[in-house]
Amino acid sequence: MTYQPKDFIVWSEIPVTDLEAGMAFYSKVTGAALAASTDMGPQPIAVFPTQEPRTGVAGHLYVGKPARDGEGPTVHLSAEGPLEEVVDRIWDAGGKVVSEIIAIPAGRFVYCKDPFGNSIGFFEGA
Repeated sequence: MTYQPKDFIVWSEIPVTDLEAGMAFYSKVTGAALAASTDMGPQPIAVFPTQEPRTGVAGHLYVGKPARDGEGPTVHLSAEGPLEEVVDRIWDAGGKVVSEIIAIPAGRFVYCKDPFGNSIGFFEGA
């Protein structure tokens, strides 16, 4: 097997039970402007903006049922500012931090739960 794409993750979808509340949480924590749109289909979603809208690796929020605790994937997102500030914003926005900040060669990250129970990592590059 030799398949090695530029990026293996091409898109992520994060289910939330309330789109407005999800946009408020993720906007506050990441520093990104999220807005509901039906441009990509009949159901409203909120797309994470990237510098390269057509080619950037991103994802969106949608109204759906989050996986039960410990059963879903963990999506790692970029967030504005140092992770110490991101941790404060997670708590302030109604999320729960579930790990210490973890350093790896590529940068640092922290695990949390969003208000809907999704496992999320926030990443700060080196």
